[in-house]
Amino acid sequence: MNKRPTISVFVAAVASAALLGGCHEQAEYNPTQQAGTNPTLPPARNFFAPPMQVPKYAGWQNGATPKVADGLKIEKIASGLVHPRQLYTLPNGDVLVAESNSPNQEAVTTPKQVIAGLIESKSGKKAEGANRITLLRKPANGSGAWQRFVFIDHLHSPFGMQLIGDTLYVADTDAILKFPYQTGATSISERGVELADLPDTINHHWTKALLASRDGKKLYVGVGSNSNVGENGLEVEYRRADVLEVDTATGASRVYAAGIRNPTGLQWEPQTGQLWAIANERDEIGPDLVPDYLTSVKENAFYGWPYSYYGQHVDPRAQPQRPDLVAKAIPPDFALGSHVAALGLLFYTGNSLPARYRGGAFIGEHGSWDRSPLSGYVVAYVPFANGKPAGAPQDVVTGFTSADQKQSYGAPVGVAQDRDGALLIADDVGNTVWRVTAAGS
Repeated sequence: MNKRPTISVFVAAVASAALLGGCHEQAEYNPTQQAGTNPTLPPARNFFAPPMQVPKYAGWQNGATPKVADGLKIEKIASGLVHPRQLYTLPNGDVLVAESNSPNQEAVTTPKQVIAGLIESKSGKKAEGANRITLLRKPANGSGAWQRFVFIDHLHSPFGMQLIGDTLYVADTDAILKFPYQTGATSISERGVELADLPDTINHHWTKALLASRDGKKLYVGVGSNSNVGENGLEVEYRRADVLEVDTATGASRVYAAGIRNPTGLQWEPQTGQLWAIANERDEIGPDLVPDYLTSVKENAFYGWPYSYYGQHVDPRAQPQRPDLVAKAIPPDFALGSHVAALGLLFYTGNSLPARYRGGAFIGEHGSWDRSPLSGYVVAYVPFANGKPAGAPQDVVTGFTSADQKQSYGAPVGVAQDRDGALLIADDVGNTVWRVTAAGS
């Protein structure tokens, strides 16, 4: 019987080739050229292994912090966390932190997936999460590290959190759970009761963003696809690449909007009350395709995945083709740049930051792995006027990588507004929560 090379040998050889080949495949466009209402979209290219560039994890050392735009200051309010991903501010000012990462249930089916996982792991982004929610409480003197309590433990890759009345809803990767909440409590010992199940087979995209309707009768859930572009079969994409609407009284759900590859953040735009989302678009057709985006989410609308991108740009990799659906695909409202990996969304309504930030959207961009030079690794701000984006994205919090992009100190994910109007940032690579206020405040 002939012996075949082991998968590890094969992957190592291909990974080396991919890294060497990727060094020569540079992005042609600056992310700013692919941001806005009409982004530049070059022709698609296909690669056996996509070009990859991943900074090596170094962490924050010797009191280093991210850099902030003029007129702002930043402080660390919690460190030593275990992969903090999302933040949620309770009415009494306490802040919940979901410490989690992928449940590692994905079926690795292609050499590309193996290679990408091996290379991305050196960045710190693949570190195991704590599967818990931690509560942070501002100190009585108003400054320094916040008090920390284990609020809910033994969860299953939690991400989204929402409080409606005295019920806290948590979106695990496979279900929405509800817990009884009492103002001021520092822990919940009761087991969660399942309100609704969520798609969890394979879990190529595991995060489940969560947002309550203004009247508390509905929850909106962002559910990412189970693949890049349908390569695992469309039968495992049932109720995926969708925004689901869940009834809080019965747990019944329906697809509210479809064809959004990975809707990782949901928020209400404060002026119009319209639902908006950020989304991670598809990979492996070039460093300049496809731009991640920020878009209003219209009921019963279809946004293209997997058959097309940015409206009706057909992706021939999706089989069988569906020209009937492509004809219905609407383009998103606003491009953020290719592969920035937008994972956190906040419409700012406070007064703690300078007035120029009021009403617009802060976006936590986790950063690219399949693009050279890197994109993302910032907290960006998109100004809004009359309920629509009204200007180019502005880098507000930077410095998460070294100047030569070879080392990563952290990576921003969730963003939230605390009760005082400060901007909070979950940094899952730096295991830190940062707080941004106006300089001199």
